[in-house]
Amino acid sequence: MPHHEQFASDNYAGICPEAMDYMARANERDASAYGEDPWTQMAADRLRETFESDCEVFFVFNGTAANSLSLAAMCQSFHSVICHELAHVETDECGGPEYASNGSKLLVGDGPNGKLTPESIERMVTRRTDIHYPKPRVITLTQSTEVGTLYSIEELKAIREVADRYGLRIHMDGARFANAVAALDATPAEITWKSGVDVLCFSGTKNGLAVGEAILFFNRQLAEDFEWRCKQAGQLASKMRFISAPWCGLLENDAWLKNAAHANACAARLEAGLQQLEGIELCFPRQANAVFVDLPQSVQTALRDKGWHFYTFIGGAARFVCSWSSTLDRVDALVRDIGLAIAAGVSSD
Repeated sequence: MPHHEQFASDNYAGICPEAMDYMARANERDASAYGEDPWTQMAADRLRETFESDCEVFFVFNGTAANSLSLAAMCQSFHSVICHELAHVETDECGGPEYASNGSKLLVGDGPNGKLTPESIERMVTRRTDIHYPKPRVITLTQSTEVGTLYSIEELKAIREVADRYGLRIHMDGARFANAVAALDATPAEITWKSGVDVLCFSGTKNGLAVGEAILFFNRQLAEDFEWRCKQAGQLASKMRFISAPWCGLLENDAWLKNAAHANACAARLEAGLQQLEGIELCFPRQANAVFVDLPQSVQTALRDKGWHFYTFIGGAARFVCSWSSTLDRVDALVRDIGLAIAAGVSSD
């Protein structure tokens, strides 16, 4: 079958050359197991340099495990976690956070463009304070959000103020954290621990790795015994170097940031092309590497008949996500086919 690049998810993309190179290097000779290898140490140190922090670093297989285990480390079973109603931990992790924490409840809040606000957080915290209700303990923020928008540094600091007022910790789901850093033109430190984030789950899979997420505990006290939690959950890789070494490739010469900036630029190209089409409306501001479009069902069907893959969710919007390997030619082809499908629908009416 001929290869056709798709925009359903940045998970479709393969391994970027820098990560593949380091995976091959790690395969040249034997190394100690269970993270006692030099590659894992190198990757952790490079993350600390990148974030300007002596943080605790752990590597796990996937994002659901990263989110679920880190949230479990931040609260007890009688606590609750405040999240946006569209957050991945609420909609797409099959109860993983509750399972890993032995029952910590997710409290779902609202906010425009997929973002929690200080006001919505405070409403949930103060809604009930009696002993019969799970006590709020953690706020989880997605950066970039499930609808492709971004929390600014100012917004993050405002949420930290609310967290401090009520003794809450802040977790960041960074499935597309690299895209957020590139789009905000800020340092990783500025939009994490310098803005009050306690723990970050930093995705490598969506940025050019085959597998692997890094969990960074800026609040080191929260990482106590975390390695045992990972082991118990089946997230301690015996050949850990094949998860950690590719991170060295991403972090060397800022390949991770270049990958993200390229994906964002392709999404900007897609946005610009769509805005030239008659009757097209974006459902959310395009701020990173995802574009959400309100497309008639007939147009969606026509695109799928032509072999395009994309997801429809959040009110029926069509979501197109660009990756490190997206090409401008393929972006233009998508815009062209959407335009043709719209024209065909208009003429049939």
